[in-house]
Amino acid sequence: MVSTVPPVHEKGRKPRSQHRGALLGAMFLMATSAVGPGFIVQTTTFTVQLGAAFAFAILVSILVDIAIQLNVWRVIGVSGKRAQELANTVLPGAGWFLAALIFLGGLVFNVGNTGGAGLGLNVLLGIDPRLGGILSAAVAIAIFLSKRAGLALDKIVVVLGALMLLLIGYVAIVSQPPLGDAIKNAVIPDNIDFLIITTLIGGTIGGYITYAGAHRMIDGGISGKENVREITRSSILGIIITGVIRVLLFLAILGVVAGGVALTSDNIAAEAFQSAAGDLGFRLFGVILWAASITSVIGAAYTSVSFITTAKTSPRVRSIATCAFIAVSTLVFGLIGQAPATLLIMAGAVNGLILPVGFAVIMWVAWRRRDLLGGYVYPKWLLIIGVLAWLLTLFLGYQSLGGLVKLWV
Repeated sequence: MVSTVPPVHEKGRKPRSQHRGALLGAMFLMATSAVGPGFIVQTTTFTVQLGAAFAFAILVSILVDIAIQLNVWRVIGVSGKRAQELANTVLPGAGWFLAALIFLGGLVFNVGNTGGAGLGLNVLLGIDPRLGGILSAAVAIAIFLSKRAGLALDKIVVVLGALMLLLIGYVAIVSQPPLGDAIKNAVIPDNIDFLIITTLIGGTIGGYITYAGAHRMIDGGISGKENVREITRSSILGIIITGVIRVLLFLAILGVVAGGVALTSDNIAAEAFQSAAGDLGFRLFGVILWAASITSVIGAAYTSVSFITTAKTSPRVRSIATCAFIAVSTLVFGLIGQAPATLLIMAGAVNGLILPVGFAVIMWVAWRRRDLLGGYVYPKWLLIIGVLAWLLTLFLGYQSLGGLVKLWV
């Protein structure tokens, strides 16, 4: 059982092929972490509720994602420090508090990710969802136990991410969505639901998702102001991949809804894909759901463990901790069959609180702690859009706090 991080070569540089592979893996890890089973269910449900008007919520979530991820990747990449390490430097103890929240939230959500993987195999192969979840978890554990775990992780998220793009794109084409209506509503929506927008942003940017790609990048040995151009380009491409997957999934469902099909089953996402492309669409949904879920299992485990370890943690310990994280979430899923609804709601609300707290640290370092950036002069335009995004996360955090209060009252 060896390193989950590929070796860094002389002067901190990696061979060019490994350098590109690590960046590509980081980009797809960010994208696939953001598009998990919960996002698929949310997108289907909200598209049924709002129709083409949901395009506005998708656009807002992508714009907020751009503002946040550009800053997160730039600060973490240039500093070469993980988010909790930066937080501990800014305010001693704050980093471990942030780490505890993200780790516990990631653990709860990983029960849902495991359940999504099991349901995907159930749709695809007809096997019991619990068995499917356990088998999927075994695949994820095998990746982290492999001799070249870092390389295996990068390849699997790239392959599965590309597969999701192709399959969702195919269904989006055959469902024949009203593109003109979707484009119009993206700018001038017929209906705006701020609660749906808040939920979507929290589910695609909050918690461990915010830091998945950036942490993978520096663990792959890519950091420092000399790499700022590659860091920026990779973060933009990762955001584009995430946005394309979100838009294609929305269009695939919209084509079915706009065609007048009433989605009434317990699994409306699978029903929508079946309506669009027949039995093939139903099986494709199984593949897509499994791919989205298994990559989210990997992303949640990898990123959550990166918050409770440091650069000094031995690769063997990190591998064991990652596998244990997956095993515990799988055990909970195996015992109860699903994540407890209250815990999922609470974890989602906590994610809404984590976002402004963690992002505040990122923006403070960008604004006031040039020493942590090796003297790098942070672009003012990037600082401005980051602050505006942070103010929005405060609103989201307020909404999440209200959700937590309701749970306890």
